[in-house]
Amino acid sequence: MIHSSIDTKVIAFYLPQFHPIPENDKWWGKGFTEWSNVVMARPRFPGHHQPQLPTDLGFYDLRLHETRIAQADLAQKYGIYGFCYYHYWFNGKLLLDAPLKSVLSSSIPDIPFCICWANENWTRAWDGLDRQVLIKQEYSSQDSLKHIEHLLPIINDRRYIRIDDRPIILIYQPDNIPDLSALLLLWRKVANQSCSLSIYLVGVMNSFSRMTEDQYIAAGFDAIVDFQPNRSDFPKSKGFATIIKNFLQYYLPYGVYQKIKLNITANNIVNYHKMALNIQKKEWPKEYIKFPCVFPSWDNSPRRKSATIIQNNDYSIFSKWLVNSIGKVKKYKVQEQLVFINAWNEWAEGCHLEPDRVNGHGFLKAVLEAIQVHSKK
Repeated sequence: MIHSSIDTKVIAFYLPQFHPIPENDKWWGKGFTEWSNVVMARPRFPGHHQPQLPTDLGFYDLRLHETRIAQADLAQKYGIYGFCYYHYWFNGKLLLDAPLKSVLSSSIPDIPFCICWANENWTRAWDGLDRQVLIKQEYSSQDSLKHIEHLLPIINDRRYIRIDDRPIILIYQPDNIPDLSALLLLWRKVANQSCSLSIYLVGVMNSFSRMTEDQYIAAGFDAIVDFQPNRSDFPKSKGFATIIKNFLQYYLPYGVYQKIKLNITANNIVNYHKMALNIQKKEWPKEYIKFPCVFPSWDNSPRRKSATIIQNNDYSIFSKWLVNSIGKVKKYKVQEQLVFINAWNEWAEGCHLEPDRVNGHGFLKAVLEAIQVHSKK
Protein backbone atom coordinates (compact mmCIF):
# COMPACT_ATOMS: atom_id res chain seq x y z
CA MET A 1 0.00 0.00 0.00
CA ILE A 2 1.28 3.46 -0.89
CA HIS A 3 0.98 6.26 1.63
CA SER A 4 1.94 9.93 1.47
CA SER A 5 5.06 11.07 3.27
CA ILE A 6 3.27 13.54 5.54
CA ASP A 7 1.16 12.99 8.63
CA THR A 8 -1.96 14.57 7.10
CA LYS A 9 -4.37 12.08 5.55
CA VAL A 10 -6.17 13.26 2.40
CA ILE A 11 -9.53 11.47 2.07
CA ALA A 12 -11.75 11.68 -1.00
CA PHE A 13 -15.55 11.33 -0.88
CA TYR A 14 -16.65 8.39 -3.01
CA LEU A 15 -19.97 8.00 -4.81
CA PRO A 16 -21.21 4.38 -5.30
CA GLN A 17 -23.84 5.39 -7.93
CA PHE A 18 -22.15 3.59 -10.82
CA HIS A 19 -24.00 0.31 -11.01
CA PRO A 20 -27.65 -0.46 -11.79
CA ILE A 21 -30.14 -1.16 -9.00
CA PRO A 22 -33.85 -2.09 -9.20
CA GLU A 23 -34.95 1.20 -7.62
CA ASN A 24 -33.14 3.32 -10.19
CA ASP A 25 -34.48 1.10 -12.97
CA LYS A 26 -37.98 1.86 -11.69
CA TRP A 27 -37.49 5.59 -11.12
CA TRP A 28 -35.38 6.57 -14.12
CA GLY A 29 -35.46 3.68 -16.57
CA LYS A 30 -33.77 0.34 -17.11
CA GLY A 31 -30.00 0.39 -16.71
CA PHE A 32 -29.81 3.87 -15.14
CA THR A 33 -26.54 4.78 -13.42
CA GLU A 34 -24.71 8.04 -12.86
CA TRP A 35 -23.28 7.74 -16.36
CA SER A 36 -26.80 8.19 -17.76
CA ASN A 37 -26.76 11.82 -16.62
CA VAL A 38 -23.11 12.42 -17.48
CA VAL A 39 -23.32 11.53 -21.18
CA MET A 40 -26.47 13.62 -21.72
CA ALA A 41 -24.87 16.88 -20.54
CA ARG A 42 -24.32 19.67 -23.07
CA PRO A 43 -22.51 23.03 -22.92
CA ARG A 44 -24.73 25.89 -21.73
CA PHE A 45 -22.38 28.72 -22.69
CA PRO A 46 -19.14 29.18 -24.66
CA GLY A 47 -16.24 27.51 -22.87
CA HIS A 48 -18.50 25.38 -20.67
CA HIS A 49 -16.73 22.09 -19.92
CA GLN A 50 -19.54 19.66 -20.72
CA PRO A 51 -19.93 16.81 -21.22
CA GLN A 52 -17.18 15.60 -18.91
CA LEU A 53 -16.14 12.16 -20.12
CA PRO A 54 -13.75 9.70 -18.44
CA THR A 55 -10.46 8.48 -19.87
CA ASP A 56 -8.28 6.09 -17.83
CA LEU A 57 -11.07 4.21 -16.06
CA GLY A 58 -13.74 4.53 -18.73
CA PHE A 59 -17.47 4.21 -18.09
CA TYR A 60 -16.92 1.71 -15.32
CA ASP A 61 -19.24 -0.55 -13.34
CA LEU A 62 -18.54 -0.57 -9.60
CA ARG A 63 -19.68 -4.17 -9.27
CA LEU A 64 -16.32 -5.19 -10.77
CA HIS A 65 -13.32 -5.87 -8.53
CA GLU A 66 -11.03 -4.74 -11.35
CA THR A 67 -12.61 -1.27 -11.39
CA ARG A 68 -12.28 -0.72 -7.66
CA ILE A 69 -8.68 -1.95 -7.68
CA ALA A 70 -7.80 0.42 -10.53
CA GLN A 71 -9.40 3.32 -8.63
CA ALA A 72 -7.45 2.54 -5.47
CA ASP A 73 -4.16 2.18 -7.35
CA LEU A 74 -4.69 5.52 -9.09
CA ALA A 75 -5.68 7.29 -5.87
CA GLN A 76 -2.72 6.01 -3.89
CA LYS A 77 -0.31 6.82 -6.70
CA TYR A 78 -1.19 10.49 -6.23
CA GLY A 79 -1.21 10.56 -2.42
CA ILE A 80 -4.88 9.98 -1.61
CA TYR A 81 -4.93 8.13 1.72
CA GLY A 82 -8.41 6.66 1.45
CA PHE A 83 -12.04 6.93 0.39
CA CYS A 84 -15.13 8.05 2.29
CA TYR A 85 -18.03 6.04 0.88
CA TYR A 86 -21.50 7.56 0.88
CA HIS A 87 -23.77 5.19 2.80
CA TYR A 88 -27.51 5.12 2.03
CA TRP A 89 -29.66 3.75 4.86
CA PHE A 90 -33.42 4.26 4.91
CA ASN A 91 -34.94 2.60 7.99
CA GLY A 92 -33.15 -0.65 7.33
CA LYS A 93 -33.29 -0.41 3.53
CA LEU A 94 -29.93 -0.01 1.83
CA LEU A 95 -29.33 1.52 -1.58
CA LEU A 96 -26.19 1.41 -3.72
CA ASP A 97 -24.44 -0.80 -1.17
CA ALA A 98 -23.01 -3.37 -3.61
CA PRO A 99 -19.53 -1.78 -3.98
CA LEU A 100 -18.88 -1.47 -0.25
CA LYS A 101 -20.41 -4.88 0.43
CA SER A 102 -17.93 -6.38 -2.02
CA VAL A 103 -15.04 -4.44 -0.47
CA LEU A 104 -15.99 -5.82 2.94
CA SER A 105 -16.34 -9.41 1.80
CA SER A 106 -12.90 -9.39 0.19
CA SER A 107 -9.46 -8.09 1.02
CA ILE A 108 -9.43 -5.83 -2.02
CA PRO A 109 -8.80 -3.08 -2.71
CA ASP A 110 -6.30 -2.59 0.10
CA ILE A 111 -7.04 1.09 0.66
CA PRO A 112 -8.33 2.72 3.88
CA PHE A 113 -11.96 3.80 3.92
CA CYS A 114 -14.70 5.23 6.12
CA ILE A 115 -18.38 6.02 5.56
CA CYS A 116 -20.60 9.08 5.46
CA TRP A 117 -24.28 8.44 6.12
CA ALA A 118 -26.13 10.41 3.41
CA ASN A 119 -29.25 10.81 5.55
CA GLU A 120 -31.42 12.74 3.10
CA ASN A 121 -34.72 11.89 1.49
CA TRP A 122 -34.23 10.25 -1.89
CA THR A 123 -35.97 12.61 -4.28
CA ARG A 124 -36.31 13.30 -7.98
CA ALA A 125 -33.83 16.15 -7.59
CA TRP A 126 -31.95 15.08 -10.71
CA ASP A 127 -35.09 15.83 -12.69
CA GLY A 128 -35.46 19.20 -10.98
CA LEU A 129 -38.46 17.97 -8.96
CA ASP A 130 -36.93 18.26 -5.48
CA ARG A 131 -40.23 17.93 -3.64
CA GLN A 132 -41.16 14.52 -5.02
CA VAL A 133 -39.86 12.09 -2.41
CA LEU A 134 -39.08 8.56 -3.60
CA ILE A 135 -37.86 7.18 -0.27
CA LYS A 136 -38.36 9.18 2.90
CA GLN A 137 -35.77 9.29 5.65
CA GLU A 138 -37.49 8.62 8.98
CA TYR A 139 -35.97 8.46 12.45
CA SER A 140 -36.66 6.48 15.61
CA SER A 141 -34.69 5.02 18.50
CA GLN A 142 -35.39 1.52 17.17
CA ASP A 143 -34.02 2.42 13.75
CA SER A 144 -30.96 4.09 15.30
CA LEU A 145 -30.22 0.86 17.16
CA LYS A 146 -30.60 -1.29 14.02
CA HIS A 147 -28.41 1.13 12.11
CA ILE A 148 -25.45 1.08 14.47
CA GLU A 149 -25.72 -2.70 14.73
CA HIS A 150 -25.45 -2.83 10.94
CA LEU A 151 -22.43 -0.53 11.01
CA LEU A 152 -20.42 -2.48 13.59
CA PRO A 153 -18.97 -5.07 11.18
CA ILE A 154 -18.08 -2.27 8.76
CA ILE A 155 -16.17 -0.14 11.26
CA ASN A 156 -14.39 -3.25 12.57
CA ASP A 157 -12.77 -3.86 9.18
CA ARG A 158 -8.95 -3.71 9.37
CA ARG A 159 -8.89 -1.04 6.63
CA TYR A 160 -11.37 1.26 8.34
CA ILE A 161 -10.01 4.77 9.03
CA ARG A 162 -9.54 5.54 12.72
CA ILE A 163 -8.44 8.37 14.94
CA ASP A 164 -6.69 7.14 18.09
CA ASP A 165 -8.07 3.69 17.29
CA ARG A 166 -11.58 5.16 17.10
CA PRO A 167 -13.47 4.44 13.83
CA ILE A 168 -14.75 7.66 12.26
CA ILE A 169 -18.35 7.95 11.04
CA LEU A 170 -19.61 11.02 9.20
CA ILE A 171 -23.24 12.17 9.10
CA TYR A 172 -24.10 14.37 6.13
CA GLN A 173 -27.25 16.07 7.43
CA PRO A 174 -27.25 16.08 11.25
CA ASP A 175 -29.90 18.84 11.24
CA ASN A 176 -32.44 16.37 9.86
CA ILE A 177 -32.25 14.11 12.91
CA PRO A 178 -34.97 15.11 15.44
CA ASP A 179 -33.09 13.98 18.57
CA LEU A 180 -29.52 14.17 17.35
CA SER A 181 -27.87 13.97 20.79
CA ALA A 182 -29.81 10.81 21.64
CA LEU A 183 -28.74 9.09 18.40
CA LEU A 184 -25.07 9.95 18.91
CA LEU A 185 -25.21 8.79 22.53
CA LEU A 186 -26.91 5.53 21.56
CA TRP A 187 -24.36 4.81 18.84
CA ARG A 188 -21.49 5.39 21.26
CA LYS A 189 -23.08 3.18 23.90
CA VAL A 190 -23.82 0.26 21.57
CA ALA A 191 -20.38 0.37 19.93
CA ASN A 192 -18.72 0.39 23.32
CA GLN A 193 -20.83 -2.39 24.80
CA SER A 194 -20.80 -4.62 21.72
CA CYS A 195 -17.23 -4.22 20.50
CA SER A 196 -15.44 -2.15 23.13
CA LEU A 197 -15.15 0.53 20.48
CA SER A 198 -15.09 4.26 21.05
CA ILE A 199 -16.37 5.79 17.82
CA TYR A 200 -15.31 9.19 16.46
CA LEU A 201 -18.39 11.01 15.18
CA VAL A 202 -18.13 13.80 12.63
CA GLY A 203 -20.90 16.21 11.61
CA VAL A 204 -20.87 17.62 8.08
CA MET A 205 -21.47 21.36 7.71
CA ASN A 206 -22.85 22.14 4.26
CA SER A 207 -25.17 24.46 2.33
CA PHE A 208 -28.20 22.89 4.00
CA SER A 209 -26.99 23.14 7.60
CA ARG A 210 -29.19 25.12 9.95
CA MET A 211 -27.33 24.41 13.17
CA THR A 212 -24.10 26.25 13.96
CA GLU A 213 -20.73 24.57 14.39
CA ASP A 214 -20.95 25.12 18.15
CA GLN A 215 -24.32 23.40 18.20
CA TYR A 216 -22.91 20.40 16.33
CA ILE A 217 -20.20 20.02 18.95
CA ALA A 218 -22.66 20.54 21.80
CA ALA A 219 -24.87 17.80 20.34
CA GLY A 220 -22.05 15.32 20.79
CA PHE A 221 -19.86 15.33 17.67
CA ASP A 222 -16.11 14.96 18.09
CA ALA A 223 -15.44 17.13 15.03
CA ILE A 224 -17.03 18.72 11.97
CA VAL A 225 -16.24 18.81 8.25
CA ASP A 226 -16.36 22.11 6.39
CA PHE A 227 -17.97 20.50 3.33
CA GLN A 228 -17.55 22.36 0.05
CA PRO A 229 -18.97 23.88 -2.05
CA ASN A 230 -21.06 25.69 0.55
CA ARG A 231 -23.30 28.54 -0.61
CA SER A 232 -22.34 30.62 2.41
CA ASP A 233 -18.81 30.83 0.99
CA PHE A 234 -19.82 31.93 -2.50
CA PRO A 235 -18.29 35.28 -3.47
CA LYS A 236 -20.79 38.10 -3.52
CA SER A 237 -21.89 38.79 -7.07
CA LYS A 238 -22.02 42.42 -8.17
CA GLY A 239 -22.26 41.81 -11.88
CA PHE A 240 -24.64 43.39 -14.34
CA ALA A 241 -26.89 40.29 -14.46
CA THR A 242 -27.38 40.42 -10.68
CA ILE A 243 -28.23 44.13 -10.78
CA ILE A 244 -30.84 43.51 -13.51
CA LYS A 245 -32.32 40.58 -11.63
CA ASN A 246 -32.66 42.58 -8.40
CA PHE A 247 -34.17 45.52 -10.29
CA LEU A 248 -36.80 43.35 -11.99
CA GLN A 249 -37.63 41.48 -8.80
CA TYR A 250 -38.21 44.76 -6.95
CA TYR A 251 -40.21 46.64 -9.59
CA LEU A 252 -42.16 43.97 -11.51
CA PRO A 253 -45.41 42.44 -10.24
CA TYR A 254 -44.66 39.11 -8.54
CA GLY A 255 -46.53 37.02 -11.12
CA VAL A 256 -44.69 38.61 -14.03
CA TYR A 257 -41.31 38.17 -12.33
CA GLN A 258 -42.01 34.48 -11.63
CA LYS A 259 -42.71 33.86 -15.32
CA ILE A 260 -39.33 35.19 -16.41
CA LYS A 261 -37.36 34.16 -13.32
CA LEU A 262 -36.22 30.80 -14.70
CA ASN A 263 -34.61 32.50 -17.67
CA ILE A 264 -32.78 34.92 -15.41
CA THR A 265 -31.50 32.33 -12.94
CA ALA A 266 -30.98 29.36 -15.27
CA ASN A 267 -27.31 29.01 -14.32
CA ASN A 268 -25.70 30.23 -11.13
CA ILE A 269 -22.10 30.73 -12.24
CA VAL A 270 -19.64 31.15 -9.35
CA ASN A 271 -16.02 32.25 -9.64
CA TYR A 272 -13.89 29.34 -8.38
CA HIS A 273 -10.76 31.40 -7.73
CA LYS A 274 -12.59 33.99 -5.63
CA MET A 275 -14.40 31.29 -3.68
CA ALA A 276 -11.16 29.41 -2.96
CA LEU A 277 -9.56 32.62 -1.72
CA ASN A 278 -12.56 33.39 0.50
CA ILE A 279 -12.37 29.99 2.15
CA GLN A 280 -8.62 30.18 2.70
CA LYS A 281 -9.15 33.42 4.62
CA LYS A 282 -11.77 31.93 6.95
CA GLU A 283 -11.11 31.95 10.68
CA TRP A 284 -10.38 28.44 11.92
CA PRO A 285 -11.75 27.42 15.35
CA LYS A 286 -9.46 26.83 18.31
CA GLU A 287 -12.06 25.26 20.61
CA TYR A 288 -12.88 22.18 18.53
CA ILE A 289 -11.67 20.09 15.60
CA LYS A 290 -12.72 21.15 12.11
CA PHE A 291 -11.60 19.25 9.02
CA PRO A 292 -11.26 21.28 5.79
CA CYS A 293 -12.77 20.12 2.51
CA VAL A 294 -11.65 21.24 -0.94
CA PHE A 295 -13.04 20.53 -4.39
CA PRO A 296 -11.38 20.71 -7.83
CA SER A 297 -14.42 22.03 -9.72
CA TRP A 298 -18.22 21.85 -9.54
CA ASP A 299 -20.96 21.65 -12.15
CA ASN A 300 -24.30 19.95 -11.48
CA SER A 301 -25.78 20.84 -14.88
CA PRO A 302 -26.00 17.13 -15.84
CA ARG A 303 -28.50 16.73 -12.98
CA ARG A 304 -30.17 20.12 -12.85
CA LYS A 305 -32.15 22.36 -15.16
CA SER A 306 -31.15 25.28 -12.95
CA ALA A 307 -27.47 24.54 -12.31
CA THR A 308 -24.69 25.81 -10.11
CA ILE A 309 -21.45 25.94 -12.08
CA ILE A 310 -18.09 26.60 -10.42
CA GLN A 311 -15.81 25.69 -13.29
CA ASN A 312 -12.08 25.45 -12.74
CA ASN A 313 -9.40 24.25 -15.12
CA ASP A 314 -6.50 25.81 -13.20
CA TYR A 315 -4.90 23.04 -11.16
CA SER A 316 -2.57 25.47 -9.37
CA ILE A 317 -5.48 27.25 -7.66
CA PHE A 318 -6.82 23.92 -6.40
CA SER A 319 -3.35 22.87 -5.27
CA LYS A 320 -2.77 26.11 -3.35
CA TRP A 321 -6.13 25.70 -1.62
CA LEU A 322 -5.20 22.16 -0.64
CA VAL A 323 -1.80 23.35 0.65
CA ASN A 324 -3.63 25.92 2.77
CA SER A 325 -6.06 23.28 4.08
CA ILE A 326 -3.28 20.89 5.06
CA GLY A 327 -1.65 23.77 6.91
CA LYS A 328 -4.85 24.39 8.88
CA VAL A 329 -4.87 20.91 10.42
CA LYS A 330 -1.15 20.87 11.21
CA LYS A 331 -1.93 22.33 14.63
CA TYR A 332 -3.90 19.19 15.52
CA LYS A 333 -2.32 16.03 16.85
CA VAL A 334 -1.17 13.68 14.09
CA GLN A 335 -4.19 11.38 14.28
CA GLU A 336 -6.59 14.28 13.68
CA GLN A 337 -4.83 15.77 10.67
CA LEU A 338 -7.48 14.98 8.06
CA VAL A 339 -8.39 16.90 4.90
CA PHE A 340 -11.32 15.85 2.72
CA ILE A 341 -11.72 16.28 -1.02
CA ASN A 342 -15.10 16.47 -2.72
CA ALA A 343 -14.85 14.20 -4.60
CA TRP A 344 -13.18 11.19 -6.14
CA ASN A 345 -15.97 10.49 -8.65
CA GLU A 346 -18.94 12.88 -8.55
CA TRP A 347 -19.11 12.93 -12.33
CA ALA A 348 -22.66 14.30 -12.64
CA GLU A 349 -21.66 17.20 -10.37
CA GLY A 350 -18.51 17.97 -12.35
CA CYS A 351 -16.56 17.29 -9.19
CA HIS A 352 -14.04 14.49 -9.66
CA LEU A 353 -10.36 13.72 -9.36
CA GLU A 354 -10.68 10.82 -11.77
CA PRO A 355 -9.20 11.79 -15.16
CA ASP A 356 -11.40 13.18 -17.92
CA ARG A 357 -10.70 14.07 -21.56
CA VAL A 358 -9.94 17.73 -20.81
CA ASN A 359 -8.08 17.73 -17.49
CA GLY A 360 -6.46 14.31 -17.58
CA HIS A 361 -4.38 13.74 -14.44
CA GLY A 362 -4.16 17.48 -13.75
CA PHE A 363 -6.08 17.53 -10.47
CA LEU A 364 -4.48 14.30 -9.26
CA LYS A 365 -1.03 15.80 -9.87
CA ALA A 366 -2.17 18.91 -7.98
CA VAL A 367 -3.01 16.75 -4.96
CA LEU A 368 0.45 15.17 -5.00
CA GLU A 369 2.12 18.56 -5.44
CA ALA A 370 0.25 19.96 -2.41
CA ILE A 371 1.32 16.97 -0.32
CA GLN A 372 4.93 17.35 -1.45
CA VAL A 373 4.94 21.02 -0.45
CA HIS A 374 4.28 20.00 3.13
CA SER A 375 6.56 16.95 3.03
CA LYS A 376 9.48 19.32 2.38
CA LYS A 377 8.71 21.49 5.40
